[in-house]
Amino acid sequence: MKHSSTRQTRRGRGPAHRIGRSLAFVLPVVLVLSGTLAVTRVDWSGDPSDSVLAASEASSSKASSARAPHQVLRDRLLTELQEEDPGVALTHLQQAVNERPSLADHCATIARALGRAAVKAYGPTRAQSYARPVCDTAFASGVLAAHG
Repeated sequence: MKHSSTRQTRRGRGPAHRIGRSLAFVLPVVLVLSGTLAVTRVDWSGDPSDSVLAASEASSSKASSARAPHQVLRDRLLTELQEEDPGVALTHLQQAVNERPSLADHCATIARALGRAAVKAYGPTRAQSYARPVCDTAFASGVLAAHG
């Protein structure tokens, strides 16, 4: 009885087990061959006009020239600071960080840039009057850095 149940277990996992073992053998071979073929298609001579990668390099240079979200936000807030006042820019900075937490890493840098711009636009005393705890005290430290 025990012998027949062992045979039944082996028979039960037969096709799936065979397919899995076949894939385990064939997949690494396919990956190695595809990697080898990819390397042979690269023009190693250094002539970019002949390269298969020329099109992808052109598209990647466009992507790198595209500005990061924190840079776009900083420039927009600097414009708001000039057109409105630093208080409006700081409020919008806090809202942007609340909406997109990934911007929090850049919050202090943007707030310092706003502080420096506020000193240029309003003078140190008036710029300091707009200070508030957005991104800790980065705005105030930007005011002090531009003033000192």
